[in-house]
Amino acid sequence: MLVENPTHITEAKIKRMAKQAKGRITTIYLHWTAGHYGQVYDDYHLCIDRDGTVYATCDDFCERKSHTWHRNTGTIGIALCCGHDAECEVPTAICAKAAWSATEPGEYRDPYQAMMDLGSEPPTAKQIDVLGKIVAILCNELDFPNSSDRVMTHCEIAFRDGYGPGSGDPETKWDLWFLPDDAREGKLYPGGCLIRGKAAYYLWGMKHRKKAA
Repeated sequence: MLVENPTHITEAKIKRMAKQAKGRITTIYLHWTAGHYGQVYDDYHLCIDRDGTVYATCDDFCERKSHTWHRNTGTIGIALCCGHDAECEVPTAICAKAAWSATEPGEYRDPYQAMMDLGSEPPTAKQIDVLGKIVAILCNELDFPNSSDRVMTHCEIAFRDGYGPGSGDPETKWDLWFLPDDAREGKLYPGGCLIRGKAAYYLWGMKHRKKAA
């Protein structure tokens, strides 16, 4: 459901809420809303707008939200406010799950690549960076690893559960399958790896500052 007048949340409050939820959260799932910039939905605990502003739809990360099929208990859902009219095309020569590169419309694509059209309101560099930072904060406060078993895009878990790209499922999900990476001149890179990589950078900084203190 679309939220009117969503509530902005600070990093300090995210930390406090994560501390309160420690020991009760098992996984973080990363999404996009597939809507417009500026639209916040209460299916997710946190939503990140195009300029990096973070909104909360709860006061407790243990509140059950409807963000990931069959995986909503004890999990946190975070979404980027974007993705309107985005489309993807699966590789033709291999299983879509095995695709480790993607290209955009108008560029050459070999049969082993996915084709991504991120639409008129694609994920912004600021959204992606802030998402990485929030993941780092949550992992740090919840005291669990920034790993592919604990921090996953909706596309990654959809592949595991049988409704990812290429599955033929009418409810196929491919949120954040590939994302533009500034460090690679905007080339598309596997979204889960990119976000966890950014989170690892922020976690290193947190631990370094703690040691220095």
